[in-house]
Amino acid sequence: MTGDPEPDQATALAIVATTPEVLAHPDLDEGLLAPWERRRLAGIRLPSRRDDVLAARLLVRLCVTRVTGLPPDTPALAQLCPGCGGQGHGRPYLRGRPEVGVSLSHADGLVAAAVGPGAIGIDVEPATRRPGPVRVLRRLLPDADFAEATAQPDSGPALLRLWVREEARLKAGRSRQADQGEIRFLEWTDRPRAAVAAVACTTRITSRITIASA
Repeated sequence: MTGDPEPDQATALAIVATTPEVLAHPDLDEGLLAPWERRRLAGIRLPSRRDDVLAARLLVRLCVTRVTGLPPDTPALAQLCPGCGGQGHGRPYLRGRPEVGVSLSHADGLVAAAVGPGAIGIDVEPATRRPGPVRVLRRLLPDADFAEATAQPDSGPALLRLWVREEARLKAGRSRQADQGEIRFLEWTDRPRAAVAAVACTTRITSRITIASA
């Protein structure tokens, strides 16, 4: 990815990185996390997964700082579950900033985060991953897109892109039936990191930058 101009009020910022890239960033460390986040990390027994979760939470703070000007140690970052109404899990949000959407993702050494005006969702997966099973994909993906992807000799890459796009849309809190053109998508392959990513947002412009330039 290449660097883009500084984000403004009409811009959503998205960053994809590897977990080691984020953990090596000079402005990011575990001390930026809230106590409830550190308690959650303490319960993760697999070191690689713990690092991924930590990196994703640090990366989203970096995006918040770039977009809003809030310091990276801001206590405003929180999570709310739309199902049970509980705090500490579910969709992330900024306290006192309902106009700003935030989203994060992590998968096997890859992390992604996005922040911008309005609803936003981001998802990242390793480019080598193949989603499945097919019966689940058939139910979750748009019929026309699913048929086009599975008509290809190797349907794996196309199905992965569709899956990542669908995950981003769900994280933005949008149903396919209710979109009616409101949600915009940005999809890309980050070849240096062997990652496939997608952002779903309601803003017109999405900037992508490298972790090195953040």
